Amino acid sequence: MAASDDPTGRAPTRRVVVRVLGIGAAALAAGCTGVDLGSLGSRGGPDAPPPSTASAPIGEPLPAPGGGPAGATPPGQTRVSLLLPLSAGGNAGAAAQSMKNAAEMALAEFNNPAVLLDVKDDGGTAQGAQGAARQALDEGAVVILGPLFAHAVGAAAQVARGRVPVIAFSTDSNVASRGVYLLSFLPESDVDRVVDYAAQQGKRSFAALLPDNPYGSVVEAAFKQAVSRKGGRVTVVERYKAEGLQGPVRQIAEAAGRSDALFIADSGDSLPRVVQALQAGGVDPKRLQLIGTGLWDDPRVFSDAALDGGWFAAPDSAGFRAFSGRYRGRYGQDPVRTATLAYDAVALVAALLKGGQRISDEVLTNPSGFAGIDGVFRFRADGTNQRGLAVLKVTTAGGQVVSAAPRTFT
Repeated sequence: MAASDDPTGRAPTRRVVVRVLGIGAAALAAGCTGVDLGSLGSRGGPDAPPPSTASAPIGEPLPAPGGGPAGATPPGQTRVSLLLPLSAGGNAGAAAQSMKNAAEMALAEFNNPAVLLDVKDDGGTAQGAQGAARQALDEGAVVILGPLFAHAVGAAAQVARGRVPVIAFSTDSNVASRGVYLLSFLPESDVDRVVDYAAQQGKRSFAALLPDNPYGSVVEAAFKQAVSRKGGRVTVVERYKAEGLQGPVRQIAEAAGRSDALFIADSGDSLPRVVQALQAGGVDPKRLQLIGTGLWDDPRVFSDAALDGGWFAAPDSAGFRAFSGRYRGRYGQDPVRTATLAYDAVALVAALLKGGQRISDEVLTNPSGFAGIDGVFRFRADGTNQRGLAVLKVTTAGGQVVSAAPRTFT
């Protein structure tokens, strides 16, 4: 598991609209315009017929990692395999079950009986993922959805590469490649969006205070690139450990007078402590424009007066709220934040198959992209993704949109 992967939300914490499909006139295939699925809730809902799935029944022992129902795909159906760490302990197993529920909900709401959703337990391990991917291919899967963790994605990709596409959920862009696409919330997208917005508001000089962990390394590289692309200047970048804020804060304080904005990429459990240390070190958070990533989308951030007015990038929350309501109606509990990824992956594949499309690299990298629960997204040729994110302002009432998420890609 990559340090940036988090099964319960965005890394390392993150309408019904899944209008999953081509947004512009660019065709998903020659002579075919973009398809708009509208509200999938109108196609099904809690009382829709159960989806065609193949997995261990709830309450019965799960198969060993890599296991699952064997046999040929029934005539008239197309097998889609979903790899999740269902038997993993702790948060990973709970998140996997929520994502499995969301995937089955998507198929039920889309009401596509021609898709056989084959859910396989990879156990959260590289060995389990490799075995599950091998079995999926032996059984005729046309695409593999998942795995969730970076090490499992890499293992599954070794088996699937050159045979069928993989649409995975890891937040580690190092495992992406052509044919291995990440549908996750990548921190690089957050950084690009919030720096771009800050530059549009006249900010030119940027300081950064980042955690000394793998997530901090990813956002540091993205931050420097984003500032450079906008013609800005990085005044200082400081990294800190959990108990070592004094030195980095001193350097930020020295650079504050020549900086317009301060980028802090940390989660709600740490961010208030970091800002408190900045204030104690003489940094006035009201003089510098604070900016951050989607990790700021947290009640603990909104309740901290020192962070009021800060900007952060995140998906528009309207889609997730609608999805959560329908998920609760079906399963009687709240979904994990990453459940929308499994929903969108299944809805995307079901829509492409229903439209007669082959799940290929050319179709998946359609530059017009697709519209899902969390807004528009598209896959790049290198396997990473681009998402249409909003920019929100921290208020005591929650995140207030100051720059709406785009509805199309230009």
